Amino acid sequence: KTIVLGAGGMGGYAARTAARFPYIDELLIGDRDSQAAAELAGELGPKARAISVDVMDESRLIQVLSQADIVLNTVGPFFRFGPPVLKAAIAARCHYLDINDDWESTEAMMAMSDRVRGAGITALIGMGASPGISNLLALRAARELDVVRELYAGFDADSAMPEETGPRAAAATVHALHQWTGRIRVFEEGKLQEKRPLERILLNYPGLGEFHAFTMGHPEAITFPHHFPDLQRSLTVMHMKPVNFFATRLITSAIDLGWLSIERAARWLEFLEGVGKPPKAPSDHVAEIALEGASRVPPLFAVVSGEKDGRAASVAAAVLSAPPVGMGGATGVPLALGLDLLRPEGECRRGVFAPETLIEPDTFFDRLAPLCSPVKKSHEDLLLVSCSWEKRNLRQELRQLQK
Repeated sequence: KTIVLGAGGMGGYAARTAARFPYIDELLIGDRDSQAAAELAGELGPKARAISVDVMDESRLIQVLSQADIVLNTVGPFFRFGPPVLKAAIAARCHYLDINDDWESTEAMMAMSDRVRGAGITALIGMGASPGISNLLALRAARELDVVRELYAGFDADSAMPEETGPRAAAATVHALHQWTGRIRVFEEGKLQEKRPLERILLNYPGLGEFHAFTMGHPEAITFPHHFPDLQRSLTVMHMKPVNFFATRLITSAIDLGWLSIERAARWLEFLEGVGKPPKAPSDHVAEIALEGASRVPPLFAVVSGEKDGRAASVAAAVLSAPPVGMGGATGVPLALGLDLLRPEGECRRGVFAPETLIEPDTFFDRLAPLCSPVKKSHEDLLLVSCSWEKRNLRQELRQLQK
């Protein structure tokens, strides 16, 4: 029995994917908006039913989670709602997955690992697009190297904006501004440090060349060092159109100066970014990257540098397709695929884990490939992996792929 917390965009994609799995006997859709939960449950058929729950009502949440074997939590922003839901899962002894994309809540929830282990459950946090797919891209790229020194998880911030508008700013927009302001945790010179976000850095993407990206707070930067013992630098970076970055700089400066609240600034940012427009398909992104002289890089990627055969080397990995539509599908579908790992009858380590610690990347991408649009057969045609020693021209290869 599985419960999905959150009947919105990402929760909807997770629920629709999970409903296809034959081992799901009952699928509960939990939301404080009982009508939204009922509509989603009605769409999913007889194995689904709606249940009213506010994640900030601790006693009610524990009661609801006690009815389930496993919970998929999509209620954000996670710096507010991640740790309280995991605490309730511990009390209910309910396995836990989420799409946690905030570094603060990631640290807080990793610190709860002993309690999770004591409850006999497993918590997989950050199983979405970024973090999630990005972690597994980094793991796949790192396999090409003998030693990993630097690791960058990156995404196109313009593509990560929510597809829908509402009376309040989307949790994803609030999350973004929270991670673009104040101080963030990064891993530099072999240790965790606090720095200001939006630092400009130059990345060399094998096969595409150099491009500028900007740092932001995110879980990948602080979970990777636990998995890669020789790591000296770990950052999460984003890139966006110059005009959008200029607007972002103005808005984040106003927040840091105390002139704007994050919630109000999020509405401004959604207006400026054109939230509500139809999201681009993965094929559109591939076409943009393939253009001669283009400055675009994949919407979701990882770049890893270190050593191979005693020489400096780097590797990049990206996906050529993704689940529809936009970030909702790209985040909700991977979350549901995490259910295979945490099926209660299966063998799994207990405690709190990031995706790179528990999941075999090729197996995951094999499962993801047929759920993408356009459909891919396996990890072999879903992933674009390029190595510095191959001297490839990825734009030319992508143009040929389109033909």
